[in-house]
Amino acid sequence: MPRKILHRHAVPTLIEERLQAWGRVIRTQRTQQRIRAADLCARLEISEATLRRLERGDPGAGAGLYLMALQVLGVLEEMAPLPPVSLGSGSPTQRVRRPAGERADDYF
Repeated sequence: MPRKILHRHAVPTLIEERLQAWGRVIRTQRTQQRIRAADLCARLEISEATLRRLERGDPGAGAGLYLMALQVLGVLEEMAPLPPVSLGSGSPTQRVRRPAGERADDYF
């Protein structure tokens, strides 16, 4: 599968910082638990180059890979807890209305 290129300047700073934090945790937990890079790669079914990208916080690596690595290392719930049920409730087909008096070009 071809690598998707996502440049750092295309990623908001907050997201970039979160990915870098996840990468630091992945590397720290892997080394503290004495898990060799090759063993974690085999468990995640990824290459060592991809693991290096994860540990650097590369935004081009898939979010699923970050979450799988955090789960394998046993820190998923601390690093990415489930959102509150209230955020996922409601009808996805319900339209959002603009506040009264707001112009259409001010919306999004």
